Amino acid sequence: MNASRRRFLTTSASAAVGAAGLLSAPTLQAAPSASLKKPKVQLAVASYSYWHFRDPKVTIEGVVERAAAMGIAGVDVLHRQMDLPEKEPLTAEHRAYLSRLKRHATRHGVSFCCLSIHQDFVDPDPAFLRAQIAHTHKCIEIASALGIGVLRINSGRWNTIKDFDDLMKARGIEPVLPGYTEDDGFKWCIDSLHQCLDKAAQHGVILAVENHWGLTRSPEGLLRITDAIQSPWLGVLMDTGNFLENPYDKLVRIAARTVYVQAKTYPGGGEWYTLDLDYPRIASILADAGYSGWVALEMEGKENPETAVPKSIAALRRAFV
Repeated sequence: MNASRRRFLTTSASAAVGAAGLLSAPTLQAAPSASLKKPKVQLAVASYSYWHFRDPKVTIEGVVERAAAMGIAGVDVLHRQMDLPEKEPLTAEHRAYLSRLKRHATRHGVSFCCLSIHQDFVDPDPAFLRAQIAHTHKCIEIASALGIGVLRINSGRWNTIKDFDDLMKARGIEPVLPGYTEDDGFKWCIDSLHQCLDKAAQHGVILAVENHWGLTRSPEGLLRITDAIQSPWLGVLMDTGNFLENPYDKLVRIAARTVYVQAKTYPGGGEWYTLDLDYPRIASILADAGYSGWVALEMEGKENPETAVPKSIAALRRAFV
């Protein structure tokens, strides 16, 4: 046997023993306890964190730059914060704007991870619903153009309390439109969502229904909608701050269907209310459900976002990363 062959056999045998040792060696570190489990997530910041519908409006480009400076991987885009008209069809000029936004994000090493839109599927007027469905179709195209895989969807609400501040004073509860029932609202919403699914699948965009005001204020209402539509292109958006009473039990109820998370914080006190949310506990709820996706900060406090957002991101990092 020549020397080179002896070296080959010796090396191969040593490698085999080493590999066997690796395969059979006991785990040196015990698995973390349930209370310490953390989901494998990526953090993002919602552009809404910098603009609560009052001037001056912070541009999406500006939010991208702030996210990059903080080392945040993603930006959740609020549709109404974009430099796009809400009710017009997409034009070549609008598409050029979207291309510039995508280039800007790429240059800064940031991904757009969600497009948060406003639409309303709770209305008896078929023409109104057709317009809302068309708006959702357009927003699916916007999301696709930006490389976004999740579209935030509202169920809609009865609008019997016109002013949003008054709705918040009523804890998000409003009377049903006279002459109709809750069942009517759910039917309109479910039928409308069905009419958006083919478009969503075509563009690879998941419709994520948020636990928001109206039909989805409770886990029962939210799951009634998502359970009625068995589609891989529909899921739940968990907003950690939209269950005002007993939030953790309710978050557990929706965690298994969750495809995206928006995490509320309230530095300086909330714009409408303040919740003292236990984010290590929420991280454990998501880990138990096997969630591994985006967690986007929605800073809804009155503190200046230039200080409140970094502070909130630090808290989310401690809980999730």
